[in-house]
Amino acid sequence: METERIEKEALEKIKRELHGRSARALSAHIHDVLNKAFADLRAAHEAECEKIRGIVEGRAGDIIGNTREMQEVARQARHIAPTEGVVLVRGGAGTGKEHVARYIHELSDRKARPFTILNCDTLKGNTTSAFEAELFGYERGAFTGATSRHIGKAEQASGGTLFLDEVAELSPASQARLLEFMQGRTFKRLGSNIEQRSDIRIVASTGKNLEALVQQGLFREDLYYRLNIFQINLPDLSQRKTDILLLADHFIEKMNLKYGKNIARLSTPAIDMLMSYHWPGNVRELENCIEHACLATTDVAINAYDLPPTLQTDITSGTALIPEGTASLTALLESYEKEILTEALRRNNGNLSAAGRDISVSPRMMHYKVKKFGLATD
Repeated sequence: METERIEKEALEKIKRELHGRSARALSAHIHDVLNKAFADLRAAHEAECEKIRGIVEGRAGDIIGNTREMQEVARQARHIAPTEGVVLVRGGAGTGKEHVARYIHELSDRKARPFTILNCDTLKGNTTSAFEAELFGYERGAFTGATSRHIGKAEQASGGTLFLDEVAELSPASQARLLEFMQGRTFKRLGSNIEQRSDIRIVASTGKNLEALVQQGLFREDLYYRLNIFQINLPDLSQRKTDILLLADHFIEKMNLKYGKNIARLSTPAIDMLMSYHWPGNVRELENCIEHACLATTDVAINAYDLPPTLQTDITSGTALIPEGTASLTALLESYEKEILTEALRRNNGNLSAAGRDISVSPRMMHYKVKKFGLATD
């Protein structure tokens, strides 16, 4: 831990400088070193607390990724965040469009105000009045079933950011009402004659090809230009495989806090499975897989058999724990045995004898098993 490292460094520094000092000078020096160490400890503790608060409160945090594409996403988000510009975040389902929208909000001057989400996908196929009721709100008695006043998203987000998730799902009539609102930033609750002004910033997202929808007459061209002021494109997880382990470690840390676990790492076979899988559900699917594994494991590591069946039985990945077409006890036991041996070899840097001692297996049997499973040794 960071606090342990700081304490150790402070003690080592004191030891190095003990010789050749008077009692008074030595006391003053120790006092200075300890004061600095305590200040560093307080800073490290506060940073850790802030990180925990961020997870508990659902704040976005940093954009995780070392690939060129994700570094560019982070750069663009930081660049546009301090402005009032409309942002369109594009990417497939589960790529993290909402996370980027929150990141932009948290870096803006509006960060102390609400970040409000209007999920347009849930309004697909609904009437225009349903969209207006959700966006603008309504008064009691405005329509059948309106038993009390409802504050709409435009009002809830006042002073903050309104995130229009999957905006391409809106009907043409709802698109027209959204365009009218974006142009004037004024609205009336359904059932009210009082016009209100909404001080909000708009960030929208879509996983669809808006240009093609415009050509097909399914999305308004004028709304497209109004939304497409500044565009950020998110790649699929399969296109940024080197980020998978970074994201997995982040999600393990998050689940440790959420469930009171103390999981330290991924096993080598688990890493192989994560890296081989094609991730059709992108980052969201990876987070769900890690959450499942964190709940399933009874170890300090996530093993391959802790991962969901969707990964364990993926034939195309070449890492299936159960061979195609079979699910025999023998196959399962051999898969488990192979993982134990692989982990023992990894812990002992490929030293076959040391790995055998680690798991109480004789050298002769270790040689046989390593040859049987084709495992690498030093």
